[in-house]
Amino acid sequence: MRRFQMTRNKVSILAAAALLSLAVGCQETPEESIVREKGAAGIKKYESMDGQDAPDGSAQEDEKDSEGRVGNPLADLLQAPEHYKNQTTYQDGALVIDTDADVILPDASALNTYSVSAKEVNQDLIDTITKAFFEGDKIYHAYPYQEWTKSKYQEDITRLKKYKAEGNLDPYDYGTDEEGNLMFDIDQVIAKDEEDMKDAPEEITKVEVTPSFGLEWQSGKGDETTKEVDVDSFLGVVETAQGNYSYRISYGLKPDIVVKIGKLREGEDEREFSDWSEAEYLLDNKSVTEDMIKKRLGISYEEAEKAAKEKIDRLGWGLELYGWDYALYKRGEGAWNENAIHDAGYIFHFTRKLDGVPITYTMSYGGGLEDMDSTLTPWCYERCDVIVGDDGIQTVEIYNPYEIGQVQTERVKLMDFDSIAKIYEQMMEISNAEISQFEKQRTYHIRRITLGYSRIYDPTQSSDTGLLVPVWDFFGSFDVITDEHHEENSGEHSTQSQMTINAIDGTVIDRSLGY
Repeated sequence: MRRFQMTRNKVSILAAAALLSLAVGCQETPEESIVREKGAAGIKKYESMDGQDAPDGSAQEDEKDSEGRVGNPLADLLQAPEHYKNQTTYQDGALVIDTDADVILPDASALNTYSVSAKEVNQDLIDTITKAFFEGDKIYHAYPYQEWTKSKYQEDITRLKKYKAEGNLDPYDYGTDEEGNLMFDIDQVIAKDEEDMKDAPEEITKVEVTPSFGLEWQSGKGDETTKEVDVDSFLGVVETAQGNYSYRISYGLKPDIVVKIGKLREGEDEREFSDWSEAEYLLDNKSVTEDMIKKRLGISYEEAEKAAKEKIDRLGWGLELYGWDYALYKRGEGAWNENAIHDAGYIFHFTRKLDGVPITYTMSYGGGLEDMDSTLTPWCYERCDVIVGDDGIQTVEIYNPYEIGQVQTERVKLMDFDSIAKIYEQMMEISNAEISQFEKQRTYHIRRITLGYSRIYDPTQSSDTGLLVPVWDFFGSFDVITDEHHEENSGEHSTQSQMTINAIDGTVIDRSLGY
């Protein structure tokens, strides 16, 4: 189902004896490779393979080996198979690592390392984003625009009284407190609505603005009115021919900047949870099926992809489509099933390509902290996701656009695949060493192995500069059996990397931290 904009290498699985030999120009597995380097030790000047006997990039897609298979220079260099299969069991059967994965390589003869920094956040950046998505549209300050009118309060009162008449006193599943009292007091909320409605405006107030930081707005009413300033954020509502959108830019947690655009749905209960979700986990644990999703789709893949690409191309940042998934819209807190799918569309993941090699997309945002007492400033990954439904763009999320710098090491030396695989198997065992203390059994299903770029950085030195390095990602999920439950997940569609290994030196990268 999922499509990734990369090509699988076309080299057959090599014999075990051949895998033990190192490819010319590749490094041997360092003894310390199972220890993840942190800080400055993880960002260094790597060694180039220039002058050594390595593929020169002359191999083309139409060149074939003696058995008629299409060649790939990186596959030859790294002795990488087309498919890797292995199953190992540890802790008396409590831990199973089931690897049955396609090995996906970019079409390149070599990879480099690049310096990378956070794009400068200024009015030009805000204007670029605004123009890409809302050129010519009316944009209003969100606070006065979203103030409840008399009719809005009356709508809420009518809804709550209907719930009460039906005997539904906890319509939002808030539950009860320690004494058994409902957390949501429906009578109290109705009474407050009725009181607030007295002073509510008849119509919304529209204050047209240019998206920027530092906009002022009024909070409170009457004598309690105060002036507020959004120093490092913007929140607006945009009226377009395709409907109204919320438009939020957040820069309070520098260097991270987050842009979120979401289509506003008329008539929905604002207290009821509603959101879009990717389908990968739901498909892999069989909560929904692809047939269920297709029944809700009102747009073709081709139409949706075109709509997403048109918007992202307008940014002018060189972002390209990496992969896609189905997206599902759900209201309420209940379990996922066919009835829970209120709408469906497609989500598109965009990343950069450097010399034809993409930055690998994963579900991890990066930028985590090693412990709660850390005083470091984190820096999340760049990411750009767009959801498209039958009535156009539904959501856009943009995090931390990069400024790509110069090549730091050209044609960097890479470890061969067999060495990487050994590190992967060893580290999967080590990182799950305590599983048997909490679970009766955990079975990992690794279904895709990808070589691409990832950003690493040293937060002790700089929180807005780093390095793009080649990494191997091992994608999949796992089944869990405990005394209380049994949960299955095939990992077939997963974008969660269960292990990320620096392809240059074999150090393990923590995707949640970003280094």
